Amino acid sequence: MTLDHSGAGIAHWKHDPLHDLVGPMTHHVIMAYSGIVQRMQRRTGTATAIGTLRPGVVITIPEGSSSRWDIPKPVDVVQLYLPQASLARIAAEAGIAAPVELLARTAHPDPITARLLLSAADFVEGNEALDTLFRQQLMDLLATRLLAAHIGAPAAVQPVRGGLAPKTLQRAIERLRSDSDADLSLAALAAEAGLSRFHFCRAFKESTGLAPRAWLRQYRLEQAMTMLRDTDASVMAVAAALGYGSQTAFAAGFRKLTGETPSDWRRRAR
Repeated sequence: MTLDHSGAGIAHWKHDPLHDLVGPMTHHVIMAYSGIVQRMQRRTGTATAIGTLRPGVVITIPEGSSSRWDIPKPVDVVQLYLPQASLARIAAEAGIAAPVELLARTAHPDPITARLLLSAADFVEGNEALDTLFRQQLMDLLATRLLAAHIGAPAAVQPVRGGLAPKTLQRAIERLRSDSDADLSLAALAAEAGLSRFHFCRAFKESTGLAPRAWLRQYRLEQAMTMLRDTDASVMAVAAALGYGSQTAFAAGFRKLTGETPSDWRRRAR
């Protein structure tokens, strides 16, 4: 499980068939299913819900909820653990003033939330700064999606108009470009800009066309291309200089963005 500073976390679980009572949750829990298609049953108090688990459905378990689960076949899910405080923070940042309550849903069709959550199963690419930004943005994005689709009253998320002020944008970019040990977390970037994380992300994307993590990945890719083209540094040395934990992680990230390995790109570019 990967946790952020608020206690929100993402975990990938694979386990055997389940026939048990699961005690009260200390967080809201949202599950995206990726296993084999199967029927299941969930009993909460006197209410019984029967559904079909398949890709593209989600299960939502409100904080404090306890249920009896009967799932006859092995289970493969990615789960988001979200404190109520985090959901309330995102609601406030999005301009939703009323209290928000997560609905309990079983095998509920929601391919958008399912895709977002399943994408977290393989987000670790070996670059700590990128991974931290991605986790924070993904958790905030998932919380925003829950507000739009899975709370007890309609919630209108207010759009942010305009981007960052030029000086604010320049400070954010300088921080992202820094080779020092500067804090590149979303919270630090937003605090320096004097904005909430939610509004900072939207305004940064409005100004640059990319979310902070995507911008940083693009910048690191451009650095890598320059080093591969203009120096004789080994691929391993380039990976280390750009903060990747291994040459394999660097090569995987480079190929994902360019379609080529670093070595193949270097041969073609020279």
